[in-house]
Amino acid sequence: MSFGLTFDKLLIIGVIALILLGPERLPHYAAQLARLVKSLRALAAGAKERMREEMGPDFDDIDWKQLDPRQYDPRRIIREALLDENPAEKPVSRAEGESDATEPVPERAGSVPGGSRAKGGSAPYDNEAT
Repeated sequence: MSFGLTFDKLLIIGVIALILLGPERLPHYAAQLARLVKSLRALAAGAKERMREEMGPDFDDIDWKQLDPRQYDPRRIIREALLDENPAEKPVSRAEGESDATEPVPERAGSVPGGSRAKGGSAPYDNEAT
């Protein structure tokens, strides 16, 4: 990984570090940075090796670029979801002679027809509302 750093940028960073830290402290901080980079590489290699052990031979067959979340555009995903027709939502064609009317929904126990509350009765209850 280069992080977009060219030799020119690295040279400028080095000069700024030399000015800020001074020539006497720069070698110490450079050695610390090198140890940090080595430990991060070892950590990444260990995690990769553990993942390979856990997943088995399928680990090498995975296309990791396909799983990169940066490739997804939420606007495109939402647009496609809204514009695509879902076959499950299409109306079902009825056989000839079948009624197009829907069956009435039975009233729940304790509810009053029309949805109003009768004197002394309980309010309508909807299990799906919670």
